[in-house]
Amino acid sequence: MPYKERDIEKQYYSIGEVAAMFDVAPSLIRFWETEFDILKPKKNKKGNRLFSPKDIDNLRFVYHLVKERGYTIQGAREMLKTRGVQAREKFEMIQSLEKVKEFLISIKSQLP
Repeated sequence: MPYKERDIEKQYYSIGEVAAMFDVAPSLIRFWETEFDILKPKKNKKGNRLFSPKDIDNLRFVYHLVKERGYTIQGAREMLKTRGVQAREKFEMIQSLEKVKEFLISIKSQLP
C-alpha cells in the first residue's frame, strides 16, 4: 500500500494567529473571552492563550453574531442562552451554503 501524505493540521493556534484569521485586534478576542462563556481557550504555564479548532469555531460564531449580524454584546449573549442551538444550526447551514456557492462560482468561471 503506497504512502499517503496527510494534511498536517495544527492542534492549537496563538491569539495572534486567531486575530489575523478574523482581522481583529487580539484585545478584542480577549474581551470577548470575558464576555462569552463559550470562549474558553487553554492557557499554558506562561498564560498564553492556545485556541483549538473548536475554540475557533466558537469564536467564528460569536464574530458572526456581533460583527456580521450586528448584535450587541448583551444581545449576542442572550441569543446564545435562549436560542444558541438553533442559531448555531442556522449559522452552520449558512456556512455550508456559502461553500457550495463558492464551488459553483469556481465551476462557472472554468466554463468557456
